[in-house]
Amino acid sequence: MSKKILITGAGGFIGGYLVAEALKRGFETWAAVRSTTSREFLNDERIHFIELDFSDSDKLEAQLRQTVAENGAWHYVVHNLGATKAANYQTFRNVNYGYLRALVDALTEIGAVPERFLLMSSLSVMGMGDEKQYTPFRATDAPHPNTRYGMSKLQAETFLQMHPDFPSVIFRCTGVYGPHERDYYLMIKSISKGFNFSVGFKKQMLTFLYVEDLARGVMDALEKAQLHKVYVMSGDGSYTQKQFREIVARVLGKKFVVPIVCPIWLLWLVCRIGSIYSKLTLKTVTLNADKFKILKQRNWLCDTSEAKADFDFEPRFDLESGIHRAVEWYKQAGWL
Repeated sequence: MSKKILITGAGGFIGGYLVAEALKRGFETWAAVRSTTSREFLNDERIHFIELDFSDSDKLEAQLRQTVAENGAWHYVVHNLGATKAANYQTFRNVNYGYLRALVDALTEIGAVPERFLLMSSLSVMGMGDEKQYTPFRATDAPHPNTRYGMSKLQAETFLQMHPDFPSVIFRCTGVYGPHERDYYLMIKSISKGFNFSVGFKKQMLTFLYVEDLARGVMDALEKAQLHKVYVMSGDGSYTQKQFREIVARVLGKKFVVPIVCPIWLLWLVCRIGSIYSKLTLKTVTLNADKFKILKQRNWLCDTSEAKADFDFEPRFDLESGIHRAVEWYKQAGWL
């Protein structure tokens, strides 16, 4: 009998790959979506869909109770639902912490606690790293989030850690890229036009994680990771902004790209204006106070030794091979 898995946020970039990997492993795969969720990349007929309303805890519990009564409980749950952009902290908190708490409480209340529950968190929980010696982030480091997004993710992590009877695992991921992704796509598109924008003149060390490597890591962790443990997740290797630009340009066949460096003070000013606009209009903007702190940060190095030791995490894609696959998809989809 195959294992059953529930994946929240299944309609998103990472969620679609989690669903695909679960199906590949023979799991009975349930994709949690909303009525408005795009199912463009959820077209496999083997997928079981469940509509869940995380904003109403009573309704969420009723939806889960009915599904479990009719189909049985899930062995694994991956909570991949979250907000990365919001006009205020309350929205971050409601979604990144509130929705997690509602799901955990509901599963506990209806007697459907899974064997493993994996929370997709973020490296933003860690806050600013060592920008002198460039020491990599480790899972055992004390978190000091300096963004509203990071604080809301830490609140979610803390909730799980305060419930030792609930079988959780936490992933803190670096930047994830690959086909269908839109943020790194904008950087790739800029380089395809002959320009590369970066921030600040001090050395910045970047890390990346190809989305298929992450999906494999999640499924391996569900079966082999230690319970109640945090894992830092990243691909192998680290890159300067110049190296990233050169790799993307090489994949695109661009012989010359103009590097444009935005001074920190100018970025601060633009992000400050964006934050004021967002506060006045209650609309999300890309460049805000949180984004300033993320772009300003110089050290994104990661120590993934715990993941490699506990569940044999081994990324298959270096940055160049991953960018190549992403670019090919962007071209086929007409994005480039």
